[in-house]
Amino acid sequence: MPGTGNGTDPRTARTSPPVRRTAEVPARWIWLAAWPVTAVFVLSNAATPLYVLWQREMGFGRGTLTVVFACYIAGLLGSLLVSGVVSDRLGRKPVLLPALGLALVACLVFATAGGVAALIAARLCTGIAVGAVVSAGMAAVTDVAGPGRRPLAALLASCAMVLGAGTGPLLAGVLSETLPGPTVTVFAVEAALLVTAVVVVLRMPVRRPAPAPAGAGAGVWIRVPGVPRGSGRQLALGIAVFAPGITATSFVLSLGPSLLSGLLGTGSRIVSGGLAFAMFLCATGVQFAVRRLPRRTVLVAGAGATALGMLALITAVHTGSVPALGAAALLAGAGQGMGQLGGLSLLNSSVPASRLAEANAALNVGGYLPAGLLPVAVGYLSDAVGLTTGTTAFGAALAVLAVAGGALALFGHRGREFPSS
Repeated sequence: MPGTGNGTDPRTARTSPPVRRTAEVPARWIWLAAWPVTAVFVLSNAATPLYVLWQREMGFGRGTLTVVFACYIAGLLGSLLVSGVVSDRLGRKPVLLPALGLALVACLVFATAGGVAALIAARLCTGIAVGAVVSAGMAAVTDVAGPGRRPLAALLASCAMVLGAGTGPLLAGVLSETLPGPTVTVFAVEAALLVTAVVVVLRMPVRRPAPAPAGAGAGVWIRVPGVPRGSGRQLALGIAVFAPGITATSFVLSLGPSLLSGLLGTGSRIVSGGLAFAMFLCATGVQFAVRRLPRRTVLVAGAGATALGMLALITAVHTGSVPALGAAALLAGAGQGMGQLGGLSLLNSSVPASRLAEANAALNVGGYLPAGLLPVAVGYLSDAVGLTTGTTAFGAALAVLAVAGGALALFGHRGREFPSS
C-alpha cells in the first residue's frame, strides 16, 4: 500500500522516473539531438571544394591531396578507439562538448591555413571531432528517442550524418565563389553552426549512464571498439555493405574535383560542391524511401547501388561522360545511405544502450578504414599512371567488394538476425 511496506515503494520510486522521462521527451528533441551530428558533418566535407584553390596556392599534387584527406580518417579512427567507450561510461555530453570545441579549433586553423601542415592539422582535428560524434552523437539520438522509437532514431541519426556531409561542400562552394575571403567566410559560417550545436547539447535531455558492471575490459578506456557477444554477425553484415559504400563516396569527395576538372575543364567550386551535395542528398532521400523495407533488402540494395556506381565511374573516365560521373556519385550516395541505415538498424535492434556508442564506433571503424586507405592508394597511383587507369582499378576493386558484401547479406544470415523494423 502507498507509504507502507518494506522497500517496494522506494524501489519503484527509483526506477519509474527514468521511464516517465523517456516517454515524456517531446518528439522535437529527437530531431534536435541529431543537429550536432549534422553540424559537425558539415565541417567534415566543407573543405572539399576548396582543395582546388589550396592546390593552386600551395602547389601540391593528387597524392598529397589524398593524404590530407586520409589524415581526417586517421583522426576519426583514433577518436573511435576512445569516444565510444568514454561515452557509454561517462555520458554523451562529456564527449560531445569537447568534440564541438575541437571542431571550432579546426575552423580557425582552416581559415588561417598557409600550408599543407595546417591543412593536415585541421583535418586531424576534424576527424577526431567526427569520430566522437558518430559514436556519442548517434547514441544520444537513440537515448533521447527512447526504446519505443529506436527505428526513427536510427533513421534520423543516419540521415543527419549524410545530410551534413552533403551540405558542407555545397555551402563551401557557393560561399567561396560568391563572397570575398573564400576560406575565411566558409569556416566563419561553419563556426556559427557549431555554436548552435553546443547550445543544443547543453540542453539535451540525456542522463548520465548507470555504472558499468564489472567484467572483461571494464577498466580499459582505449580499445578497438566492439559489440556484446551475440551481436558480432549484425556488425559484420553492416560493415560488409557500409564499408564499400562510404569508400565510394570518400573517393568522390577526395578526387571528384579532379575528375570534374578533366571532364568539364572547370575548377568551379560550386559545381564540385553541388556534385557532393547531390550525392549525399541521394543518400539521405533513399533512407527515407527504404526505411520500411526489411533490413536484409536494404543491405542488398545498398551493395548493388555501390557496385553499379563503380561501373558508372569507370564508364565516365573512359568516355568523358559527365552524366555517367553524376550517376556514379548518386549511386555511391545511395549505396552508403542504405549500408549505413541497415548497419545502424541492426545494431540498434540488438545492442543495449550501455554499449550502443561503442557499437556505433565499431561500425564506423570498419567503414572508414578502407575509406581512408583506398583513395590514398588511388591518388598516388593516379599521379604515376594517370587518373583514368587509377580510377578504373579503384572502381573494379570496389565493385567486387560491394558484390561480396551483398552476397554476405543475402546468403550469409540467419532469419533472427533481420528482425522487422
